Amino acid sequence: MKAIGFKQSLPISAQDSFIAFEMDKPSPTGYDLLIKIKAISVNPVDFKIRTSAAKDKVLDTPKVIGWDAVGIVEAVGDLVSKFKVGDEVYYAGDLTRSGSNAEYQLVDERIVGFKPKHLSIAEAAAIPLTGLTAYESLFDRIKINPETDKGKSVLILAGAGGVGSIAIQLAKKVAGLTVIATASRPDSVQWCKDMGADYVVNHYQLKEDLEKIGHSQVHYILDFVDLKGYWDTMAEIIKPQGHIVSITGSNEPLNLNVLKTKSVSFSWELMYTRSMYTTDDIERQHDILNRIAELFDDGTLRSTLTTTLQGFSVENLKKAHEMQESGKTIGKTVIAY
Repeated sequence: MKAIGFKQSLPISAQDSFIAFEMDKPSPTGYDLLIKIKAISVNPVDFKIRTSAAKDKVLDTPKVIGWDAVGIVEAVGDLVSKFKVGDEVYYAGDLTRSGSNAEYQLVDERIVGFKPKHLSIAEAAAIPLTGLTAYESLFDRIKINPETDKGKSVLILAGAGGVGSIAIQLAKKVAGLTVIATASRPDSVQWCKDMGADYVVNHYQLKEDLEKIGHSQVHYILDFVDLKGYWDTMAEIIKPQGHIVSITGSNEPLNLNVLKTKSVSFSWELMYTRSMYTTDDIERQHDILNRIAELFDDGTLRSTLTTTLQGFSVENLKKAHEMQESGKTIGKTVIAY
């Protein structure tokens, strides 16, 4: 089968930043599904791993990355019970295994969902990683209860990005929160409004803009952009007994003491935790993906796809990575096979 990977962590403009090659088509065992891939999407994690996984070495065999895909089940392992050959599925995969930048891929059925029926293949490919991240942030980390938390305020940092785009919708339309998103360019501001944000504030003057809209403090903060850069500000604007969730990490230790007097909770969110550690609740991701599919199919959620590149090629993968590295993409970028 054809796959695209890299042997060195090179700038995306370098000729061999990605290379196409042939590898054996894998065979499923246990809980694995063999998926014939129809479309993939590219996320910031893709270029971050591409630029770091082989920084000071040359790999013997190319590393295949990619963590969003839609495809058709072609074969199943002996323990599979949720899917059958021919099912259309979507998933974000597992950091510890070969990725979706290939014609076929093995993936554990417990982290796979049925593709939303009312979305195109490209639209569905845009959803798994960002949908799981946003859903887990709100409902698994903060543990929001729509019945008791309705109307509370959530600040979403980087509202126009892939995760922010779906988080705005889930927070507003499913959790019933008052949604405040950050954006600075006219097109990204409009996108956040289109996704359902009640307010859009400029991240360059965050505290001032929050005061202007009457929300100088917020119940929840979802950090999808820069934890270290916003840490002190977040400590100021979070309400007492509030909750902060971050997906971005920090190269330096964080001063958790700034949250102490307010009894503020802080959670990391890594969508890959369940698959990396085969947690007891790994099947939760299967359930979340199916729930998200229902929300798309009943019209609650809308597609976050903005760019579709036609053809599984080195050129398109490079272009998609360039777009992600710019830091200015709105919504999601998909490569359709």
